[in-house]
Amino acid sequence: MKNFTCDCGQILFFENRHCLQCGKQVGFDPLTLTMSSNISGVVENFSTTSHRLCKNSADYNVCNWFVSDPADAYCISCELNHTIPNLMQPDRRRWWRSLEHAKRRLIYSLLSLKLPVIGKRREQSGLAFEFIEDKRTNPGVLEEHVNTGHRDGLITINITEADDVRREISRQYTGELYRTLLGHFRHESGHYYFNRLVKSDPTIEKFRQLFGDETVDYASALEYYYANKLNIDRDPDLISHYAQSHPLEDWAEVWAHYLHMVDTLETAAAFQLRQGAELFDEFNEKLVKWSKLSIMLNSLNRSMGLEDAYPFVLSDLALKKLRFVHGLICPS
Repeated sequence: MKNFTCDCGQILFFENRHCLQCGKQVGFDPLTLTMSSNISGVVENFSTTSHRLCKNSADYNVCNWFVSDPADAYCISCELNHTIPNLMQPDRRRWWRSLEHAKRRLIYSLLSLKLPVIGKRREQSGLAFEFIEDKRTNPGVLEEHVNTGHRDGLITINITEADDVRREISRQYTGELYRTLLGHFRHESGHYYFNRLVKSDPTIEKFRQLFGDETVDYASALEYYYANKLNIDRDPDLISHYAQSHPLEDWAEVWAHYLHMVDTLETAAAFQLRQGAELFDEFNEKLVKWSKLSIMLNSLNRSMGLEDAYPFVLSDLALKKLRFVHGLICPS
C-alpha cells in the first residue's frame, strides 16, 4: 500500500479518519486511490474537489471512504455488504469494524490492480459479502454452522474470525501456519476471480496443467481432506497444507499469497526500501525482492519475539502458479 500525506505534511494511515497532527477530518477516495481532507457533508456540494463520506462513517464510525457517485449513500466497499452483524451487541460492532477494515484493504488491492469490483446490486454476477455467525457463539441465530467461504460471488465470513483469541485457537486446532482476517478475504476473493478470469477463459487448460482438474467433486474432496488431514503429509510443492484439499483451494491459496506479496512489496517501496516493488513491476524482479523482503520481515518479527510474518517456503511449482496469477492480472 502507498503512503498518504495530509495537507499539513503528516503521514496518514489507511484507516485514519482524522489527521493526528492538525485534526482535519480525512477520507479515502477509491476513484483516485488517495486520501483527502476535502470533505462535503451534503450531496449538493459534491464535486471533483469535494467529497462526501460513506453513510457508515456518520452512522457507525466504521468507514472512512468517500462515495463515488453523488446519488450513492455508501462507498464502493460498503455497497458490497449483503449482511452485517447485529450491531446491538458491543462485541459484534467491534468485530464488524475489524471486518470492514480488512475488506477495505482487499478492495484497495483489487482496485489498484485494476480488477473489476462490481456489487451484486448492480450486476448479478457481481461481488457481495455476508458477515454472520452460528449457534456455537449465538444460540439466537438460525445457522447451526457457518463456514467462511464463497458461492456465486457471495463471500461469507464467520464473524468470530474477527475475534483474535478465537481465530488463534482455530489456527492452532487446524495446524495452520498463518490465519488472519485479511487472509480470509484474500483467499475467498480468489474463488470469485477464478470465475471471472479463468473459468471461461482459454487459459483454463494452462490452469489444469498447474493446479489440476477443478471439476473433481468439490464437496467430496473437502470432506475427505478434513477427515484425513492429520494423516496427510504436506506436499512441499504446494503453497500450503490446505492447498492439497482441491485444485480450487490451491488456486485460492496462491491468489491470496499473490495479494500478500504485491501489497507488502508496494508498502516497502512506499517506505523507499530497496526490497520494495511497484504493483506492475516485472515479475522476476518482484520474486527476487520478495525473497529478500520476507527474510527481513521474519527476522524483524523474531527480534520482537513474534512468529514469522511469512512462514512459507515457495517451491518452483508454487512460483509458476504465482506467475500464472500475475499473467492474468498483468498481461504483457
